[in-house]
Amino acid sequence: MADRPGPRLYSIAAHRGFADALVAGLVPRYADPEFGLARLTLLLPSSRAMRTVSEAFIRHFGESDAPGLLMPRMAVVGDLDLDETLGSLLDPLGAGADIAPAADPTRRWLRLAELIGEERGKDAPKGSALLRLAFEAGRAMDRLLVEEIRPEQLLENSVLDLLGDLAGHWQDSLRIFARVQARWLAELQERGELDAAARRNALFRLAARRWKADPPPTPIVAAGVTSAAPALAGLLRVVSELPQGAVILPDLDLSMPADVWDELGEAGAPDAETPLARSDAVTHPQYHLKLLLNRMGVAREEVQHWHRAGMGKGPPERSHAISSLFLPPEASKAWVGLPSEKRSLSGVRLMQSANPEEEAQAIALMVRETLEEKEKRVAVITPDRGLAGRVVQHLRRWNIMADDTAGRPLPQTPAGRLFLLLAEVGAEQAAPVPLMALLEHPLVRRDANRAEWLEAARKLERRLRGPRPAPGLEPLRAHAEKARLGEWWGEVEAILGPLMAEDQAPLAGQLDRLASAGEALCGDSLWDREDGRSLSAFVEELRLQAREIGTMLDPAELPAALREAMDRVAVRPPYGGHPRVSIYGLLESRMTRADLVICAGLNEGSWPATPSADPLLAPPVLRALGVPGSDFRIGLAAHDLAGALGAPEVVLSRSERDASGPAIASRFWLRVRALLGDDLVQRHEDQRHVAMARALDDGVTAPPHPRPAPMPSKEQRKVDISVTALDALRGDPYQFYARRILGLAALDPLDARPSPAWQGTLAHEILRRWHQERGDIHAIALEELSEMNAHPLMRGLWQPRLFEALKWVAQKVGDMVDREVLATERKCEMWFDGVRIHGRTDRIDRSSDGTLTVVDYKTGSPPSAAEVAKGYRLQLGLTGLILEAGGVEDVKGDVTGFEYWSLAKQRGGDGFGYVYEPLKVGNQRTGLEPQDFLPETRAFLHDAIAGWILGDRPFEAKPNPDFPGYNDYDQLMRLDEWMGREE
Repeated sequence: MADRPGPRLYSIAAHRGFADALVAGLVPRYADPEFGLARLTLLLPSSRAMRTVSEAFIRHFGESDAPGLLMPRMAVVGDLDLDETLGSLLDPLGAGADIAPAADPTRRWLRLAELIGEERGKDAPKGSALLRLAFEAGRAMDRLLVEEIRPEQLLENSVLDLLGDLAGHWQDSLRIFARVQARWLAELQERGELDAAARRNALFRLAARRWKADPPPTPIVAAGVTSAAPALAGLLRVVSELPQGAVILPDLDLSMPADVWDELGEAGAPDAETPLARSDAVTHPQYHLKLLLNRMGVAREEVQHWHRAGMGKGPPERSHAISSLFLPPEASKAWVGLPSEKRSLSGVRLMQSANPEEEAQAIALMVRETLEEKEKRVAVITPDRGLAGRVVQHLRRWNIMADDTAGRPLPQTPAGRLFLLLAEVGAEQAAPVPLMALLEHPLVRRDANRAEWLEAARKLERRLRGPRPAPGLEPLRAHAEKARLGEWWGEVEAILGPLMAEDQAPLAGQLDRLASAGEALCGDSLWDREDGRSLSAFVEELRLQAREIGTMLDPAELPAALREAMDRVAVRPPYGGHPRVSIYGLLESRMTRADLVICAGLNEGSWPATPSADPLLAPPVLRALGVPGSDFRIGLAAHDLAGALGAPEVVLSRSERDASGPAIASRFWLRVRALLGDDLVQRHEDQRHVAMARALDDGVTAPPHPRPAPMPSKEQRKVDISVTALDALRGDPYQFYARRILGLAALDPLDARPSPAWQGTLAHEILRRWHQERGDIHAIALEELSEMNAHPLMRGLWQPRLFEALKWVAQKVGDMVDREVLATERKCEMWFDGVRIHGRTDRIDRSSDGTLTVVDYKTGSPPSAAEVAKGYRLQLGLTGLILEAGGVEDVKGDVTGFEYWSLAKQRGGDGFGYVYEPLKVGNQRTGLEPQDFLPETRAFLHDAIAGWILGDRPFEAKPNPDFPGYNDYDQLMRLDEWMGREE
């Protein structure tokens, strides 16, 4: 690093490895025999960068077998998006008396929500939507503050001239934003505070003034700082001109031709007409560096090469290929004439997988293979946290503990999820799904009594399966008592009772109740791990500020508001994973280096992320103010990829599909393939690990599974047949086998939609009572609905239809002539060929001639005459046979009528309820003749008993594809493995 007049700026090429090359150059220049590097001050962009550089120092001295050396002082100058604190070095520069303290960001968020609500009045969003808008407003303010845009600049001609061209909602948003910002800044002035970004700018300006007036006697080096904030750019300019100062940039392309550099655009040039021109190539990886140089007042020609290289350096020709790879549109035409040696990316491989799971498995295999080589380090870089989590889990197959240094959002951790479940239980008034997820959460009762607690919770879950009960804890007490869990439920009710508030309440009070309930359920285990500590800090800060502000929130909005706020908290793992494996997000990967770098998730929407427009400030307004737009982030993502491409070995990986469907390949992936061309791309493709991933879990090919046809023993076949089970025995014997012989019944899910069985049970009970009591059928229905604790939403959807159908039944029965109701809800049974046939008849009517009619109520559509003729729907016929055999107490006579009374919507009409006879009567041209129905039913029954109950006929699965049965046992019979493949 030769001394020369003027600013001292250096660039470390991508192939040299920034952190290792930085250390390799700093040690010989600044190391002191007595103090080592203790006199050196390093200004770094983030706390993560501090750790990366520290590790580089350790590697450097370990490789050189040098004795220990005092490390330099490191300070974080910070990038606002990293949420890093400024660092302890710049703040105590005597600034305490000159610069106001920073406003608390949580307080600002909550206060902005109130200000927006006041400004927008009745048009203001409510609850979580208002808090979300307040957060976006805070981000917009920070963007303006970082760029040192004053509030009055929003009213300058350059902005006002645009208003006429903007849509109405953009104009309204700009006006409201300006008013809210003005009120907030006035409030800050009264409190004697500054926004964090404004205070940071003030500290940068103060440091720049002091260091310029009185240069420090010790060296100061800014390394890896690429933020183009004007205040920071000014500080970097001063650092570059200090007698012992320098600024070291990552991967500034010094070989780029001048005309290509100019094609990037104005990039904030002092002599430009507008700060950021519409044609600027903001998505180029060098654009933000050009913007930084322009704001520093430094020409690219003044930047020197950093000639030191680190241990993990890549081939030098890689930097030339990277420069060609990201050429802007006009310059990229030169690809056509580039020879193959200029287009080749030696050491770079392309891997394409079918889906994210296969991609993660292939990456894990690649990591596992790399670790076989001594001291070789591997890094996986991906912005897709789901993919990173998959890789971590796959590596555990080989006991490789890899940490995702980007962390996990707090809601995805055990402690965070439990806290949200508590909020959901209160918001949804103890709905079964969140309630059972909470009571069975792994953190609940982690003491010696957990087994008993889980047993009780699972008993309650069995009781709650089915349609959702009425809201609140009180309706659930009956379920708990039926499960003999009264004492246990009393404990649960005492803990969760305070969460059941329905009216708007102070946010701080709601957080207090959530924390108390969480501690009562989990004890210290809620807080004692890294996720719990992050949750504790989040809750303490939020409720402290919410109590001071007086924030009110509807409990129903609390889960959404908490989830969005907690998503912004990253829980990073405690260190202690494999020392040679790292998994990074894009921010964490900056300045890092490994022998093998795997860049994964190269799809649009992931790398790069989809740009999101500012919801408050229109893009033309931002451009007129000189604030980089959302596309600017694409350029940063491109620079991250360019830095990663400098490693000795690089693998670029993507999947053809993601969770939502086919994925679009990243523009960076497509550029790599276009640069390589058809002649080189095949040399760089490497599908070996994908093939290994596909073969890893492949076993011996199993022969096709045959259609199940179980053959139980004679003793096992000796079971009764209900009047409704004969249909399954004939249509799908396997269903009968699973239910009656194996005793397997399908469980309803929690919070299930009202099933036909549930609706039928309710309707039958209402009609039974009405026939017996002859009271008001609507009043009886209301009583039954109340006793079943049906959820109000479910009642609101189904009750009107039910009442209309019940009204039709009452009217129809009242209008009957020469016919009376003889019996309702009566048990019936008979013995046929030595087998008990049993059931319950809904209704039996007697006509004036003494003959009987069997009536069955249906809440849905009744069986068709064709189904009855095939022997699939024989309930009415079996009931008739039992009646003629004297199987119903005190009821005798010839059965001549068979009717379904359906409560469903009338065929061809608007009302509900109709009568249907499933025989060849009236206008029906198909079906059995009425006189043939009972003989045919008797023949069907005899055949079924002789074949399956008393014989040795197999209980074959789905022998009749047109049988309209249920699919409860399709998985048990492995239907998809053989259906359609039978020989």
